[in-house]
Amino acid sequence: MIPYWFAALTMKSVGKAAGEMVEEVKRQFALTDSQGLSILTGSTEIKPDYDRCIAISTKSSLREMVGPGALVICSPLIAGTFFGVQAVFGLLTGSLVSAVQLAISMSNSGGAWDNCKKYIKGCYSEDPELRFMKQPRTEQDRVSAARAREVHDAAVQGDTVGDPFKDTSGPALNIVMKLQAIVSLVFAAYFSACGRGNGLLGNYLFK
Repeated sequence: MIPYWFAALTMKSVGKAAGEMVEEVKRQFALTDSQGLSILTGSTEIKPDYDRCIAISTKSSLREMVGPGALVICSPLIAGTFFGVQAVFGLLTGSLVSAVQLAISMSNSGGAWDNCKKYIKGCYSEDPELRFMKQPRTEQDRVSAARAREVHDAAVQGDTVGDPFKDTSGPALNIVMKLQAIVSLVFAAYFSACGRGNGLLGNYLFK
């Protein structure tokens, strides 16, 4: 359960950080100068505030990883303290098996979503409905432009899931496996000492 919970938390964090960034970009685009021009319409008075966007990304990355990090570090500590060494064995085994298959699945599916968008935008398909062009060149492309835009929009929406899959949650699961194993190894003697290896509650629950 830990890898799935961790992946869900990181996916949610990416969505929240992206939402904050979108709102900031929209705010900057809405600003106008004395001539009524905005950044998008060629204003020379208003400059993009890159520092504010970087600050949003940096603060979000630090703040949003507190929960997933605490989950990974505290789960073996809680299992070993209250339920003993065998519970830690089970937690590590389940997390390892689940994290491996989940990481492979996320990396592959995220890459597929990303490549799908690039395939459509790159106009690699022979089907005109799968070739998105801002300025269609042939009559066939112009006829299929509306359908191609729908397909492109769907691919972009899919890539909003694919990017955090392959760039955030998938690679981060490697850290989940390593960190849980290291924490368990460091506290191995402590787990053995808690209720003689059965944990603080194990002697009462597993009589």
